Amino acid sequence: MAFRIAVAGKGGTGKSTLAALLCRSLLKRGTRPLLVVDADPNSCLPEKLGLKAQRTMGELREELRDDPEKVPAGISKTEWIERLINQEVAEAAGFDMVVMGRQEGPSCYCYINNLLRNCLDKLGDQYAAVIIDNEAGMEHISRRSNGAVDVLLVVCQPNPTGARTAARIIELADSLDLQVGRQLLVLNSTSGTRTPAVQAAFDAAGLRIDTCVPLDPAILDFDAEERSLIELPEESPAATVIDALAETLMKEDQR
Repeated sequence: MAFRIAVAGKGGTGKSTLAALLCRSLLKRGTRPLLVVDADPNSCLPEKLGLKAQRTMGELREELRDDPEKVPAGISKTEWIERLINQEVAEAAGFDMVVMGRQEGPSCYCYINNLLRNCLDKLGDQYAAVIIDNEAGMEHISRRSNGAVDVLLVVCQPNPTGARTAARIIELADSLDLQVGRQLLVLNSTSGTRTPAVQAAFDAAGLRIDTCVPLDPAILDFDAEERSLIELPEESPAATVIDALAETLMKEDQR
């Protein structure tokens, strides 16, 4: 069974960048094959990993809804959907990617939604690890057929607003009964010091900061040049921190 890591945070916190760095670190340590799931409707993870945009599961869902009987003779609808999903998996060196696209709307067929979720869960079990880049509401995780992740990384900025947002995400995760094995708070784009006001905000929210990822000019350069973050050099400060985080997470996986 795959080790599942979910990354959640408000837009603009750098969670997709962190998910890409985590993919880089896991590949570097030999954890493969990986499945990367971009579950944020405002998708940008493919570009951060050097992949082109592809048809999303949301688009596939709409096609199935519009023509639910378009299934070749001789196979079940479940087998047909599994084939369609496999066709939309983007393949790269050591990892694959699925882009979820927009959320399930109220007009969607529950039957098709359930088939898609079950097929995606089945697909994930073929990998050593799965990285899920979520929106703040964690829609994808809450709708999964088993609803379980091994690690939830909550990403926030080093300011009072970031502290309050992180606290709300953690509270939401608890209320959704997501079966999270472990929650970690990741402070992103840090300058190395925290003002008393910022530290007081995290203390007031009852939050313990587990990992601090420093500002890294190389990431800005790579984004501007549309280069894959997989290619970040070893001396990258942010990549070094995520390397250590990935090593810790996978050592704790005793399955």
